[in-house]
Amino acid sequence: MKIYLDTIGCRLNQSEIEQFAGQFRAAGHEIVSSSAEADLVVVNTCAVTAEAASDSRGKIRQAARQTRGEVIATGCWASLDAAAARALPGVKRVIPNERKDRLVAEVLDLPPETFDLEPVARQPLPGAHLRTRAFIKVQDGCDNHCTFCVTRLARGASHSRPADEVLRDVQRALDGGAQEIVLTGVHLGSWGQDFTSPARLYDLVAVLLRRTACPRLRLSSLEPWDLDEEFFSLWQDARLCRHLHLPLQSGSADVLRRMARKTTPDSFARLVEAARKAAPGIAITTDVIAGFPGETEQAHAESLAFIRAMNFAGGHAFTYSARPGTAAARLAAQIPAAERKRRNAEIRAVFAESAARYRAAFVGAELTVLWETTDAYGPQGWRLHGLTDNYLRVSAYAPDRLWNQFSRVRLDKDTGEGFEGTIQ
Repeated sequence: MKIYLDTIGCRLNQSEIEQFAGQFRAAGHEIVSSSAEADLVVVNTCAVTAEAASDSRGKIRQAARQTRGEVIATGCWASLDAAAARALPGVKRVIPNERKDRLVAEVLDLPPETFDLEPVARQPLPGAHLRTRAFIKVQDGCDNHCTFCVTRLARGASHSRPADEVLRDVQRALDGGAQEIVLTGVHLGSWGQDFTSPARLYDLVAVLLRRTACPRLRLSSLEPWDLDEEFFSLWQDARLCRHLHLPLQSGSADVLRRMARKTTPDSFARLVEAARKAAPGIAITTDVIAGFPGETEQAHAESLAFIRAMNFAGGHAFTYSARPGTAAARLAAQIPAAERKRRNAEIRAVFAESAARYRAAFVGAELTVLWETTDAYGPQGWRLHGLTDNYLRVSAYAPDRLWNQFSRVRLDKDTGEGFEGTIQ
């Protein structure tokens, strides 16, 4: 059977479809690059914003139009609104998040222990979701109660995967040729806290650096309250990528309280200072919500000033959208849509300015780039695109197709999105 796996949303969703791919392949099936080729399509949906939910429905409708087979919906939106997912054309089955780990076994009508055998080496997904980097799920669910977030409702309570399982998946990815491992989770920083003998994410990262030959290890989004000074000592190992994504959500102390975030602008600023001291040149990126209910113009101005002062290497600005079932959806003083969009535009402008300042510090520098995509061959050779360890996007030409290989590159010109470089 030919199977197409599609996803939107977070890196955790990407890691899950890679897991599905490995299990389908182990059972003798082929992963294809488009729904038009497929006998079965699995769509891993997202619900973090109203736009993400809409995009999820669009993905399912597109798959139904193109495939000759059936469509299976899973993920956060399909879990939160299973009836709506089932009503979409082509959807034969909805598998909620709580059964997602058994999705392949359920679809193929196989006992789950079928996939407990020695795993085969990872193969990158074909098509739009091709990644040189391997996304490894180490944790799922969340015990925080941020008032805006629907993910906790969709994913359930926090639960961690044992270190030996994570180590096995990392080794499988390395055996398949992955040069960079990305650890993912809904609340990644809570890894190990639910164990009978509690552990810390620090312990897991230290084990992976010690017991594998992973060339690069990257961490996905981390809540700022999960980190301490000892955690930053991990950057003594140069294989740990100099990149931290720390969701702020607002630079206003009052708004953070109403969001039920376990941080303040002052504590966040101290954390950023400690990270930059431990890992010079580290890229600190973040998320901010524009127009949270009750956010006054003064609070928005405070938030803008704080974001500007932090000099982020980049960031995502999300226009607040009320998610059904969350506490924030019931709050008074919902901000008009036009005002939310205006504030979003102002936040994005500040992010653009600080990202440009961050990139400017690296013009002329030589950094190591892992090439992730390769365009068609032209007069100047292959057009390569990749990332530095501190998440700078770089493009260059080479006579050889260096996909999934490292090169030392001089960063010649800032294009506004990344760099034009010359391979050394």
